[in-house]
Amino acid sequence: MDDDERQKQVSNQQSKDLFSLAGKVVLVTGGAGLLGQVFCQAFVEAGADIAIVDLNKDAANTVASKIAKPRNQKVIAVECDVTSPQSVSKMIQSVVTQLGRIDVLVNNAASKGSNLDAFFEPFESYSLQTWREVMSVNIDGLFLVAQAVGNQMKKQGGGSIIQTSSIYGVVAPDQRIYQGSEYNGRAINTPAVYSASKAAVNGLTSYLSTYWATSKIRVNSLTPGGIASGQNEEFNKKYSNRVPLGRMGEASELVGALIYLASDASSYVTGQNIIVDGGMSAW
Repeated sequence: MDDDERQKQVSNQQSKDLFSLAGKVVLVTGGAGLLGQVFCQAFVEAGADIAIVDLNKDAANTVASKIAKPRNQKVIAVECDVTSPQSVSKMIQSVVTQLGRIDVLVNNAASKGSNLDAFFEPFESYSLQTWREVMSVNIDGLFLVAQAVGNQMKKQGGGSIIQTSSIYGVVAPDQRIYQGSEYNGRAINTPAVYSASKAAVNGLTSYLSTYWATSKIRVNSLTPGGIASGQNEEFNKKYSNRVPLGRMGEASELVGALIYLASDASSYVTGQNIIVDGGMSAW
């Protein structure tokens, strides 16, 4: 092997090491959800141990059992109601007891409330009860988990917090997309409470990034555009027409940005909102 080839191998290894999460512990709230499952598998493949945190313990256990562990990492499922300070505190204690520390938090839990009809109600008749129910998870829960994990990270000397936002926390939804649009057979829209809660995520991210900077805790947002899951063809067509790349995204396409924000590759990145939306917000 000549010197050029040897140097190339060293350079390639250094690049891989930048994105490695070997020896790290990652906590993912909403870990049994659509994005959470993909995130957890990606973190394990990057070398991390994982705490899959979800309100539904059975669902979290199912996800944990299905995750492939290339390096025999630890994968645990932990039940938590993120709207409850007591439940959050208990969850943190459980994760630290079982895995030793928390290096990365993906603050990902979100809710549509207990009544989908109420969640999709028009703004003019939207109930304060539903508004508060959604906010209690989407922003109150985010606050409680960030607060508890931040305290733990301060004791450890730092960490990375990634908070899941949405393109509709950045731009307003185009209401024309929703005419004739359905999700799993149900007429849908994007209610104001969702947009407001996700905009609040970005505001909290900015605040915490400066507040905890001296504690070596980096805080960033990850903002997905529309992700294909159960939308009907009408929605897919109308949404895709609003996207420069001409299609909806896949959950797997968030993984690159996610691993970047979690790893040392982004060691000088904090207070940012990484938008993965096919260019939709660039119009």
